[in-house]
Amino acid sequence: MPPSPAAPGEDRPVAPGSRPAGPTTAEHRRLAESAGAAAPWRLWGPYLAGRQWGTVREDYSADGDAWSYLSFEQSHARAYRWGEDGIAGLCDRFGFLNFGVAMWNGHDDRLKERYFGLTNAQGNHGEDAKEYWWPLDATPTHSWASHLYRYPQAAFPYDELVAASAARGRDVTEFELADTGIFDGDRFFDVETIYAKRAPDDICIRVTATNRGPEAAPLHLVPQLWFRNTWSWGRDDRHPLITVRPATESANAPAAVLQAVHSYLGRYVLAASVAATGEPPEVLVCDNETNSIALFGTAANPSPYPKDAVGRTVVHGVAGACNPAGIGTKAALWYRFEAVPSGQSVSVELRLRAGGLPDDPFGADFAATFERRRADADEFYASVIPAAASDDDRLVARRAFAGLLWGKQVYRYDVREWLDGDPAQPAPPAQRCAAEPTGRNTAWTHLSLADVISMPDEWEYPWFACWDLAFHCVTLAHVDPDFAKEQLVLMCREWAMNPDGQLPAYEWNFSDVNPPVHAWAAWQVYVADGCRDTDFLIRVFTKLIGNFAWWVNRKDPDGSDLFEGGFLGMDNIGFFDRSAPLANGLRLEQSDATSWMAFYCLGMLRIALELARRDPAWDGLATKFLEHFLSIAEAMRTFGSQQVSLWDEQDGFFYDVLVAPDGSYEPLRVRSAVGLLPLLAVAVSPEWVAREVPDFTARLAWLRSHRPDLTDALVTSRGADGTHHTLALVTGEQLTRVLARLVDQAEFLSPYGIRSLSAAYREPLTAGVDGRQMSIQYNPGESDTGLFGGNSNWRGPVWFPINVLLVDAIETYCEGAGADVRVEFPAGSGEVVALHKVAVALRERLVALFRPGADGRRPGDPRDHGAGPLWTAHPTFSEYFHGDTGAGLGASHQTGWTALVAHLICARPA
Repeated sequence: MPPSPAAPGEDRPVAPGSRPAGPTTAEHRRLAESAGAAAPWRLWGPYLAGRQWGTVREDYSADGDAWSYLSFEQSHARAYRWGEDGIAGLCDRFGFLNFGVAMWNGHDDRLKERYFGLTNAQGNHGEDAKEYWWPLDATPTHSWASHLYRYPQAAFPYDELVAASAARGRDVTEFELADTGIFDGDRFFDVETIYAKRAPDDICIRVTATNRGPEAAPLHLVPQLWFRNTWSWGRDDRHPLITVRPATESANAPAAVLQAVHSYLGRYVLAASVAATGEPPEVLVCDNETNSIALFGTAANPSPYPKDAVGRTVVHGVAGACNPAGIGTKAALWYRFEAVPSGQSVSVELRLRAGGLPDDPFGADFAATFERRRADADEFYASVIPAAASDDDRLVARRAFAGLLWGKQVYRYDVREWLDGDPAQPAPPAQRCAAEPTGRNTAWTHLSLADVISMPDEWEYPWFACWDLAFHCVTLAHVDPDFAKEQLVLMCREWAMNPDGQLPAYEWNFSDVNPPVHAWAAWQVYVADGCRDTDFLIRVFTKLIGNFAWWVNRKDPDGSDLFEGGFLGMDNIGFFDRSAPLANGLRLEQSDATSWMAFYCLGMLRIALELARRDPAWDGLATKFLEHFLSIAEAMRTFGSQQVSLWDEQDGFFYDVLVAPDGSYEPLRVRSAVGLLPLLAVAVSPEWVAREVPDFTARLAWLRSHRPDLTDALVTSRGADGTHHTLALVTGEQLTRVLARLVDQAEFLSPYGIRSLSAAYREPLTAGVDGRQMSIQYNPGESDTGLFGGNSNWRGPVWFPINVLLVDAIETYCEGAGADVRVEFPAGSGEVVALHKVAVALRERLVALFRPGADGRRPGDPRDHGAGPLWTAHPTFSEYFHGDTGAGLGASHQTGWTALVAHLICARPA
């Protein structure tokens, strides 16, 4: 079992020698004593999911339709099995005790307890959150966190959003909450929730609602505390309890106190202050149990006071819905503000604390805690974000970090238990365990996670995605390298990685194939942490060896060193679904799959060299990855299986190739990011290798002498600091020809980065593929196809992670073989520049997505975000960006991989 929480106490000194010297801010000191997941400062955080309904974990259906099995409509009255959700929520790292902010505007037909959005089938471009919220700030130990939710003052238009979206096809933009007109005249409340930890288990909470509208408006604030239901499934008989503590007559006593007792967490109290009106909150208590009578028409409920009792009391005035005895597993503090004046704010203050309360829980020390933690956050980010960054860039970086830190989530999922069902529940349908057609994750019964994990997006992607996570960690390493390292290792642990070596993709299909970016990410994290934690490199490297073997054994079936990937993250980038099996014995040899493996080889090689520098035992592994890379490079450059080349000399580009059993083949001549990815496979050997890694150096010399056919991918150049050996898939004329496409504004170069498909296909490209006519067209915005649920588009938009990898690769070329390369940039401009200036320009174009224009609006803002300072104050982090305008598209809270903008700002070369 994890260690029990630390006793309450103020900031503690760092243990001597616990970490090498670095920044000495208060938050850095807390981080220094919080290296592991069990550290006291990490016990509480914004780990509550933004959405638990509609997830695979909660789906016990026969048909695998997770969106429908536990829907938004049911979520208010149905107990979850694996997690909880809420607005601006907080919970312990095990997800036992949860706190969230609920509200009611006097008009909605339900209590606003969780975010609303459309399911995949309801949205004309897939699932889509229909709300507006922004993580404003956070520190990595969650000693400070701030969140803003925008709540309409009129009745929330649930039905209108569903109906209008159903009437739209994929050729029309999404119908958003702002399109209903509900925010016209700024008729909304901005509800800001702030958490400030006085100690690891003593959390000061302030919820402030500001009326932005022109008239006074009513508002009910209903903070809630509840236990995750762990007792209904027949696996844990222990039953936690929330009770109302009697009020005291002390002048400094809180208006109400809830006591929560849990067999593992111990005793916590939630104290509530008196509202500004002078009225105490009304305390409502019920149970976190399903209202089976209302949902399923059963004869009785597990509890006479189920989880929707708070909503029925507040919204519908149902008498007796809550337990009059004040005992249960869910409780709410009901504050009423009958008319909040225009432009004015109302606040409620609470304190969640282990054990008992201090004598004056809302006194001067309470207020001082907020000021102290706010100052700590300012001091911390002043040391993290370079002083040379502009004020706009500093805001963007800080918001990106905030989104990542708020995007952590308690993720619990034991696949074997999920497939088997629970002892106290009906047996799941047999179809769930069948490989076809509806069985899901049946080959992953070893997977058992109960961890705080970084999520791509807290609403649209409230589940980890393996390759997304790697990008998250690169940015997280700037503020919390220990957590970043822990996340990368977690994906490789025995209870996550498949016994055959495959990493889990995402819960909809763990067996899907994601690009192998973990070695690159591990190296980036190691560098960001000061190149000092070789133990981390060893931990992740030894696990990734197994994953590398899985790729070789499963994705290169004929040993040609040309790889077949499948999904590879780039959903609908080709003529057809590249994940689906091909008929008639056809095989797709993929430029991107092969490039990803070459990229993987070089990432593993760089780690092996670093380890061999300290321990000669690793020297042989460096040699292994060198030779594997050279073999892949040879296959890419000359001929693969069936004498097929992925390089097209006529076009000067790399293409996927469709290979038939009889040896005939046809290149799929689509200029997409698939053909740019060979650029990623580049590395420059450090000058110390020749002195410190003898076996590798000797083998390299032998290969150059005896196998020159294999060493075309090795370029030696001499710079001011010595001789450089560059390993690259793309060198010489191939490099200049591919770069010419990349920097062409009529093809890949947009004002805001590199497009995923050439804009040369504004008119459809049609070609014969396996005897069929197929077409593809540049689409800079939302997807107009049904592939992958219709909510992915790699046929034109700018995708941040691929762009960051391309920038990183170009910068690597500049350190070695590309130092003297000059490129006309942009193509056709007549201005020829050194390659490093191309990298700088691409960085700036990406960061420019988040920089405000003269009107305050940012290119990367989604088109539905309003104008004016109440909107433009908040940068948005979208899933991807319009290939022509830069407008944000897809998921709108993707401070997962889009938070890489903070990495670009913080790691900008001098």
